[in-house]
Amino acid sequence: MVNPRRPFRINVGFIIHEEVGAHYEFPFEFDNVQLDDDLELENFNGLIEISRTPQGLLVQGKFSGAMTLECVRCLKEFSNLLNWQLTELYAFNEKSVSDSGLIVPEDAQIDAAPLIREYALLEIPINPICKPDCKGLCPVCGQDLNVADCGHRPESNDSPFAALKDLL
Repeated sequence: MVNPRRPFRINVGFIIHEEVGAHYEFPFEFDNVQLDDDLELENFNGLIEISRTPQGLLVQGKFSGAMTLECVRCLKEFSNLLNWQLTELYAFNEKSVSDSGLIVPEDAQIDAAPLIREYALLEIPINPICKPDCKGLCPVCGQDLNVADCGHRPESNDSPFAALKDLL
């Protein structure tokens, strides 16, 4: 049973006592999931595989989800599909800790939500565009050029490099 307040909390106590090489899969599927205050995903699907290693628990995951973004050209909201993966090691002790600094909690409850969120944020485009041929807004009147052409044309360039254009 998934805890609705902590849907990505996984009890790994039984895996700790397994032999090296044992692995288990934990699938996730949500119509809508909130990962902290700044990230909400729709149609979320994911699979976490946890494998027992001599050093700790290797957590690997594949995820996908859609989020609403605003196009930087036309300022309209659109749904953007994100796909991402993660691989982290939760060490059994300080001696085996990797660069991420993750250690298996004493209560053997791994909350994967912070990791899922962190890796998802890395997949969000810096300059999201609703479609590759988005024309954006008219700089003069603000008309959405995807809907209609307002007739305004770019003004002459007052740049000191404008004379170089004539050479081409």
